[in-house]
This record gives sequence, structure tokens and C-alpha cells, in this order.
Amino acid sequence: MTIRVVLVDDEAMVRVGLRMVLTAESDIEVVGEAADGAAAVDVVTETTPDVVLMDVRMPHVDGIEGSRRVLAASPSTRVMILTTFGEDEYLEGALRAGVSGFLLKVSPPEQLIDAVRAVAGGGGLLDPSVTLRVIESFAATPPGRVQRSAVLDTLTARERDVLALLARGLSNAEIAADLYLGEATVKTHVSSVLMKLGLRDRVQAVVAAYETGLVRPGEA
Repeated sequence: MTIRVVLVDDEAMVRVGLRMVLTAESDIEVVGEAADGAAAVDVVTETTPDVVLMDVRMPHVDGIEGSRRVLAASPSTRVMILTTFGEDEYLEGALRAGVSGFLLKVSPPEQLIDAVRAVAGGGGLLDPSVTLRVIESFAATPPGRVQRSAVLDTLTARERDVLALLARGLSNAEIAADLYLGEATVKTHVSSVLMKLGLRDRVQAVVAAYETGLVRPGEA
């Protein structure tokens, strides 16, 4: 199956570079480009991509509002934010908008390709150097936090264990080793957590873990 991608960045040269890397792969097709978040909605509506790579800082409509609009217009599309280390303050809004992860602009080409495939396959890009730092930052601020303890009560004890470890950035294999479970069993637990909490992917599961207090910022 071919993964359909839309590129959203106000710098044409960045889009050219991303297109060259992605289209070199036989299973990835770039079906559209946009220079800001407003134009992205039109392109996504016309092309119905699987994944949108969205820059943060753009004129007119930035990547945060752009992500919100894209996901509202095309709920089946997954958005991955392109970011730098200096943009933490922009990313809380992206998480709340429902993006499926973050990718550093300086990431090597193979990481970009792996990230697109992971997000298209229903996963979330949980790079500890970016995502968890941002999540801990906004989760540490009490105002506006969502209280979903009643929802967490729908999870089994083992599912809560899995969610807590997932929120700390562990892979399925690492969770399996920590809990002495098979990796396939962990995958089943993760799928059950997402279904019960009504979440799209692992990134939203991490957000839910922090928002509900299941995991607290700074805990080992």
C-alpha cells in the first residue's frame, strides 16, 4: 500500500528536500504541498493523504492552528509536526489538537522515512528528546488539565501498568521485558487501552496518562 503524504512548510527548499527523501521510497508518494496551515486544509481536502508533515512557524496560519483545521477537515489523516528544540511553547496546542508526533527538522532521512511509515500505520512518534519533554511541561501546569480518572477506571490493572510505562517512552519490547510479558501481549494491551480511552495513537495515550495523573512529571 502506498502512503500518501502532504508537505506543509513555508520554505520551498525545505519542501523540495522532504519530497526528494520521501519519493525515493517505493511505498511513499507526495501528493501535495502547502505553504501555510490555511492552504494545507484545501490540499488535504483535495488529496486525502494518510500523513501530513506540518511545520510549526509559518505566516498567516501556523502549524498548530493548521493541524487543528486539518484534523477537523479530515479525521482519518494523521499529522506529524516538524519542529526544532526551541519551539516547546508552540507544541502543547499541537498535542491537544491530536497530532501523532513530532519530528526534528535535523533528523536523518532514514528517521523521517521510518516516522512517516510508523504514523501512517497507526502509531505515534514518541521521540523522548522531544515529545516527553513537551508533555511533561504542559502536564505540570494544573489549569485546564482534563480529569479522566473515571475513564481510567475502565482499564484493568495490567492495562494501567502498560499505559504508565508507555507514557515514559518505553517501546513494546521494553514494556514486555519490564512486566515479564510477551511482546504480542503488550501490543494487545496497548490496543485495548487506545480503544477504551477513545484515543488515536500512542502519543494521545501519553497525554492522557499525564493529564489524568497516572504518571506525574519528573517521576522516575
